[in-house]
Amino acid sequence: MEPNLRFGLSTPQSFIQRFLHWTELLDPANLFISIEKIEKSRQLLFTNEDAVRNNPDDQRIKEAWKMSLSTVHPDSSSLIPLFFRPAALLPLTAPLLYFSMMPTKVMVSTLVPQISFYGYTTAFNIINGNSSYSHNWVERVFLGTGAFVSSAAFGLFPHLIQIKYPLNNPLLQRALLLIFFTQASAVNVFASRSFEPTRGIKVMDKEGRVVGLSRKAAEKAVRETSFSRVVLVGISVLIPEVFIHFYKRTQFFLQNPPSLWAAKLSCTILVMGLMVPVSFSMFPQVGQIQSRKLEEEIQSSTEETELFYHRGV
Repeated sequence: MEPNLRFGLSTPQSFIQRFLHWTELLDPANLFISIEKIEKSRQLLFTNEDAVRNNPDDQRIKEAWKMSLSTVHPDSSSLIPLFFRPAALLPLTAPLLYFSMMPTKVMVSTLVPQISFYGYTTAFNIINGNSSYSHNWVERVFLGTGAFVSSAAFGLFPHLIQIKYPLNNPLLQRALLLIFFTQASAVNVFASRSFEPTRGIKVMDKEGRVVGLSRKAAEKAVRETSFSRVVLVGISVLIPEVFIHFYKRTQFFLQNPPSLWAAKLSCTILVMGLMVPVSFSMFPQVGQIQSRKLEEEIQSSTEETELFYHRGV
């Protein structure tokens, strides 16, 4: 069995345990692990099938799990491209999120970072989603293009509204932008992973034996991931906006107006740095679903009352 799936099946964790685990996997150093080290860690995990249960304090095993889980896709067992590993999400998207939410009278200044944000997150969602359904690279290219266009159009809609119907209330302007930007992130997940609910993803028993392909399990996986993105983006946008609202009233700001943008950037990075592991930890990577909630053909092919699926990031 693929070690990363075996880890999810063998290691039920609480939210706090998942959060602490993700803080390790999101270490930027994981972006620079050599292929040779990854291969050695994978060999160690393949030759120690009971590594999760029997060697919880073995430092070599811990490091092997860290390298494998942060760089290898659980479904395909292939290396995740460097810039789309989970550890790359924060350093690449936090600046784009910051520039996307900066008030500006020139639409291009907002257009470029938002388009870049949706382009990156579309690729991230496709690469880190469930890939156990049948597909080819041409289909994925068309899927990604459609997901990018739909989410970008949705996210940029409030800017177009404000050009045609200018809003005099700054608070309403920011609220409208926040709502659409957050919902566009959910739209992006649904669109970029739309093949999963239509074709079904693999569901397995607790031993990792594949029982079949389930569209209902895929719907649950995409719904959970979409909700976690709403929480990630929504809070990462909301808190800096609230912080700046009060920061503008401080004596320090009145004496140092240029400090506004540095303060907002720092706040955005800090909040998003916390929210990335929080959102990734909201649901287990290997989710559970009752067999009675799945398709009839899957219910008839197993006696298990509970089955498992890879949710994706």
